[in-house]
Amino acid sequence: MQGQIVKILSNLYTVSSEKGSFECHSRGKFRNDKITPLVGDYVKFDEKNCYILEILPRKNSLVRPLVSNVDQGLIVSSVKHPDFSSNLLDKLITTLEYHSIEPILCFTKWDLLNEEETKKMENICNYYEKIGYTVVKNIEIEKIKNLLNGKTTVFTGQTGAGKSSLMNKLDENLHLETGEISEALGRGKHTTRHVELLEMYGGKVLDTPGFSSIDFSDLTKEDIRNTFIEFFEYPCPFRDCMHQNEKECEVKKNVENGNILKSRYENYIKFINPKR
Repeated sequence: MQGQIVKILSNLYTVSSEKGSFECHSRGKFRNDKITPLVGDYVKFDEKNCYILEILPRKNSLVRPLVSNVDQGLIVSSVKHPDFSSNLLDKLITTLEYHSIEPILCFTKWDLLNEEETKKMENICNYYEKIGYTVVKNIEIEKIKNLLNGKTTVFTGQTGAGKSSLMNKLDENLHLETGEISEALGRGKHTTRHVELLEMYGGKVLDTPGFSSIDFSDLTKEDIRNTFIEFFEYPCPFRDCMHQNEKECEVKKNVENGNILKSRYENYIKFINPKR
């Protein structure tokens, strides 16, 4: 029988199928072959003995969080408390773009901003919309519901940004635990303890533990460059231009004239030169 892994706790895999849910174990051959079943995997399983027999080919997969077969990623970013981090936002966008997952940007805690801070954040949001990303605020619940329809969506973002609170607003029956912000560290406590795939508004949603660091060790500098989608709007004279020290670089020119957001370019340089 075929089904999809919707939850993993310890070594127990909850597989959803047309005949209902089954609590399954994985075969020892997966460990021997160094294959890790993930939430989101479509699998063949033995419904009588409750064993996963085969993991079907994945469309994509992420390492942090450990999920597979994702259509879009809803990046939940706080604008204050914890403060907005363009660096983390761009890291998450790069991660999703690299894995061919469509990023959706969701900003929380707008009510904590003063007038000057609000104007600054609105300019940032306008830029991301201009280059092609969907941008929403966490209070736009109906808009977010529509975005979930027919898609498998991973909720991700900085710890303390309000992922669980947003999911509780989307579905009042979830009662997901939410955490307070640590005053000393300026970030939230982890509240989601496992990864789970939930049915929601005609789509599927993955709730995942929050995290505040991402490793780009598997990506080349060229991989990272190619995830900055606005760079393609300004082709350089040399196809292999890294937009760093090269002369006549169109990307650098458009950073200087304001067509490319300065923080985006600065983050890009940090990403391709992590030891600088």
